[in-house]
Amino acid sequence: MTNPTNTPKANSSQQPLAGLKVLDMTQFLSGPFGSMVLGDLGAEVIKIEPRSGELSRTIPPHFVADDSVYYLSVNRNKKNMVVDLKKIEGIEVIKNLVANCDIVIENFRPGVLERLGISYDKLSELKPSIIWCSVTGFGQDGPWRDWPAYDMMIQALSGGMSLTGTTEGPSVRAGIPLGDISAGLYGVIGILAALHERNLSGKGKHIDIAMMDCQVAMLSYQAAYYLHSGQVPGRQGTGHDSFPTYGTFPTKDGKSIVVTANTEKMWKEMANCLGLSALITDPRFITNKERLANRAQIEPLLQQAFLARNAQDWMDDFLALGIPAGVVNTLDITLNSPQIQHRQMVVELKDEIGHSVKVVANPIKFNEDLSTRSDYPARLGEHTDSILKDLLGYSDEQIMNLNTAGAVYQCD
Repeated sequence: MTNPTNTPKANSSQQPLAGLKVLDMTQFLSGPFGSMVLGDLGAEVIKIEPRSGELSRTIPPHFVADDSVYYLSVNRNKKNMVVDLKKIEGIEVIKNLVANCDIVIENFRPGVLERLGISYDKLSELKPSIIWCSVTGFGQDGPWRDWPAYDMMIQALSGGMSLTGTTEGPSVRAGIPLGDISAGLYGVIGILAALHERNLSGKGKHIDIAMMDCQVAMLSYQAAYYLHSGQVPGRQGTGHDSFPTYGTFPTKDGKSIVVTANTEKMWKEMANCLGLSALITDPRFITNKERLANRAQIEPLLQQAFLARNAQDWMDDFLALGIPAGVVNTLDITLNSPQIQHRQMVVELKDEIGHSVKVVANPIKFNEDLSTRSDYPARLGEHTDSILKDLLGYSDEQIMNLNTAGAVYQCD
């Protein structure tokens, strides 16, 4: 079979997405996270920014030189190009970039790119093989499509935030940006599926990713419980709707331990370890069905028992018994732990002028010993001229005219 897109085929020593070119027109977190994953896997990612730079470059409180650590955390392994989409010449540059790329990922509000004449519908006529992923708050259609969207707003509207927090307190946002990150990941999944189809048909796809849809999909069994029973679940606190022996328990040293004893064998081992062997034959707690019906009676007994020892001591004993358990770690403990260090999940990025920043790495591991990409996030407009010349074939005079007109910008 011929390669319908003329994309170079990877060999066994290349990274999985080597040879693919991605035009990244995203800002903040959801889109940049997705395009970073593609870059980590070997794609050549060309990030487009305005002359002022995207706003996330200025998010406090932490900076390396003029760039925020927030920005640096999701923009490694990308080239950077400044193009002014308010100028006709800048629009022409984008059109030429699309013609020379395999994938476009963007997170403009619906309708913006149509007004600029660089939408999927328009440009796919010129390049039917283009794969175009739009990441927005609410999708390309529907009554909420024009609403602005940020992570916490999506967590709230999706219902996920109503499940998060203690039963006595208010709902709270998840400590990690689930709305943004899940949309970026679902975007990558859609792109990879479209790539597989394109390898067979030669035709691209428009992928419509809504942060709201992604969060609703992640409601998973909680949504199914409601749809089946009609009962609206409340805040989950530190427990589980189905297992009273699956929860978080304070310990003697002021720390907490999570235990997920969700089988009968685990429950019996747990009870014995806690010195609560009598509960195993108690009619109120014989099976999980009874334990769930009587969770108001069993939970105080478990809470009291855990206060007798330190969290790590309980964890060591439980793991030895085959009971899943873990201390609730803070980030300083997690990121310096032997497992995370062994898995190389912290990487230091360095540029040629001495800037460095430590970030978390890509978690996808392959059986082959492929070198890990760790390119420091590019400076604003660092690759503008080289992309125009090497990828698009512009002459020095054409590049100079674009810079003079303010349609593009090349940093010093």
